[in-house]
Amino acid sequence: MKQDIHTGNRFATQPVRSTAALRVLHLEDNVLDAELVRSTVESEGYACEVVRADDRQSFLNALKRGPFDVILADHTLPSFDGVAALRIAKDTFLETPFIFVSGTIGEDLAIDCLKAGATDYVLKQRLGRLVPSIRRALIEAKERSERKAAEESLRKQAQLLDLANDSIVVRDLDERISYWNRGAERLFGWRSEEAIGRVMHELVLTEFPRAIDEIRQSFMKNGHWEGEVIRRTKEGRVISVESRWTLQRDRDGMPTSTLEISNDVTERRRLESQFLQAQKMESVGRLASGVAHDFNNLLTVIIGRSYLLMSRMDEDESARKDLDLIQKTAERAAILTRQLLAFSRKQTVAPRLLDVNALIANMDRMLRRLIGEDIEVFSKLGDNLGAVKADPGQIEQVIMNLVVNARDAMPNGGKLTLETANIDLDAKYVWLHAPMSVGPHVMIAISDTGHGMDDVTKDHIFEPFFTTKENGTGLGLSTVYGIIKQSNGNIRVYSEPNVGTTFKVYFPRIDEPGETLQAGEGQQVTGGTETILLVEDEEAVREIVRETLSGQGYVVIEARHGPEALLVAEKYPGTIHLLLTDVVMPAMSGPELAVALTKSHPETKALFMSGYTDYVAIRQGLIEEGSNFLQKPFTQADLARRVRDLLDSESGRKT
Repeated sequence: MKQDIHTGNRFATQPVRSTAALRVLHLEDNVLDAELVRSTVESEGYACEVVRADDRQSFLNALKRGPFDVILADHTLPSFDGVAALRIAKDTFLETPFIFVSGTIGEDLAIDCLKAGATDYVLKQRLGRLVPSIRRALIEAKERSERKAAEESLRKQAQLLDLANDSIVVRDLDERISYWNRGAERLFGWRSEEAIGRVMHELVLTEFPRAIDEIRQSFMKNGHWEGEVIRRTKEGRVISVESRWTLQRDRDGMPTSTLEISNDVTERRRLESQFLQAQKMESVGRLASGVAHDFNNLLTVIIGRSYLLMSRMDEDESARKDLDLIQKTAERAAILTRQLLAFSRKQTVAPRLLDVNALIANMDRMLRRLIGEDIEVFSKLGDNLGAVKADPGQIEQVIMNLVVNARDAMPNGGKLTLETANIDLDAKYVWLHAPMSVGPHVMIAISDTGHGMDDVTKDHIFEPFFTTKENGTGLGLSTVYGIIKQSNGNIRVYSEPNVGTTFKVYFPRIDEPGETLQAGEGQQVTGGTETILLVEDEEAVREIVRETLSGQGYVVIEARHGPEALLVAEKYPGTIHLLLTDVVMPAMSGPELAVALTKSHPETKALFMSGYTDYVAIRQGLIEEGSNFLQKPFTQADLARRVRDLLDSESGRKT
C-alpha cells in the first residue's frame, strides 16, 4: 500500500490563472496517470491538494482524512475497483461528487456507474472534459447545500402548524419528507423523527385510486391536487385519506417542495360501502361454491382417469407424457378451486364431536417441540369435559397458532399454561362481553407470562395483516378468529404490558362423549410456523415458493444467492429452522451455503431443490441422496409435504 500527497503547483504544466482551492481524493494505481490528472486540474486554475490511494485500505485511510471537494477514481485496479469505492464513498460522504476517470470504461458500463450514484465519468484519453465536469459537480453540490438550508428554514417555520388537527407533511421534489406534524403522527402512527428523511409514498402508501403518473402530471402542471388515496399506517391499518397537495416555489418560481394536508375519511367510506360490499361478497360466495362443486366433480374424473390410463401404459409410450401433463394441470386446477373456496369462506370442513382434552394430549409432543426448551409448559385439563362439534384439524390450527403467539411473546423464556374447563355463561356475562352467547360452553385457555399488550394493540390483533412482529404476516390471529367463528365459538383476550396474555376460546358444549383422535389424526401435515430461509436466484420460482410456504403459516425470509443469504441469516434475530435453497446458483452453490450457514446456525436443517436431475446432483457430489432433495418442477403439495416431513424428522442437517 502506498499513499502520495501532492499540493501546490509543483507539477503545473502551464501558468495558473486563479487560486481556487480544491481538495481531491484520487483512486489511481498509475502514478503517471495520477500526475497527469492533477496537472490537468491545476492548469485550469485550481490550487489542488491531491490525496492519492491505490488500493482499498489506502482509500479507506484517505476517507478518514476527509472531507473532500471531489473524489476521482479509476474504474479498475489490480486489487480494487471504482464501483466498490463508490459504494464506500457514498456511505461516508454522500454529497461529495464522485467522478470516474478511466481509460477502460465503456458506454454501457459508464451508464451503470451513473445509475449506481456516480456524478460523471471522463475518459483518460479526453481529459479536457475533466475540469468542466468538476466545475459542474461543485455547482450542483452547492445548490444541493443551499436547497437543504432553505428546507431547514421551511421546517422551522412549519413548527407553527404543529398543533393543527389535520396531517401536514412537507416533502421535497424527490418525495423525501422534510416536515411531519403531530397531526401526521396521529394519523399515520409514525413519529416525526421516524418519518423525516423517508420517501412519503414508500412510508405510508398502499395504492392510489388512479395511476400515480396521472396524479403527478396533474399536480406538476397545475401546482395543486385534491383527491383520495389509500394509505397504510405504521400499525398496518389501511385508511382512506383525503389529501390536498400544493406545490411550493422559490422567489424565482422554481418548484422546491410539496405541502400535503390530509385527514382520515376511513369511517365515512366504510359506512358508505359496507352494504354494497356485503352484497358483493355474498354473491361471489354463492357463485364460487356452486362452480367449485361441479368443477371438483369434473376434476375428480380427469385426475382419476389420468392415473388409471397411465398405470396401463409402458414407460416409453409417447402418450404418457401428454397424460402426465393433463394430470398435473388438473391438480393445479384443484388447488385453484380450493383457493377459490377459501376466498369465499365456503371451504369444506369435517365437524365431529371432539374430546378436546384428548386432542390437546395428542398435540403435546408437537407443541413442546414447537415451543422450545426455555419455556415451561403446564396443562390444567378439566375433568368430565363436554364435547365440542368442530373440525379437528381446524381446532389444532387454533391451538397451534395461539401457542406460537405465546412463544413469540416470551423470547427469553417463561411459562405457558393450557387449560380446559366446562363453563356456563350467564346473561350478565354475555351482556358485558358481547357477542358471546348464553349457555354451556367448553373453554380452552392459553396463557403466557410474556411481554403482554396494551389496549391499542388488543383492539387490532384480530385484523388481517395487523402484526407487531418484525417478520410477522398478520394472518395468524385473524385465521384463529375466522375458524372459531365458523365453528360457532367466540374468543376473548386478557393482557397487560409486562404481565402476560391469556386467550380464552369458547365453543358450545355438547354433553355427549367426544371422539378420541389417534395421535396425528386431523393434523395439518402441510402447515407449520417455523422460520424458513429461502434462497433462489430465479425470481419467479422464489415468489411461488415463498407464497406457498407463507400460505402454510411459515415465516419465510428470502435471499437471491448465497452471500446475501448469509447476511440475512446474520441479521435475523430468531431461529432459522430450515434452509430451502437451490443447488446451482451464482457465487455460491446451495451445498456450500448450507455448510457456511451451519457454522453460525447448527440447528438449521437443509432442503435442496434443483431443476437438474437428482442423478446429476448426486453424481456431482453436491448433496447426499435422501429426503433433503426436491426435484423441480414440483407441485405446491409436494413442496409443503417435503418441508413438513423434513422439519418433523431427526435428520436433514447438512454438515
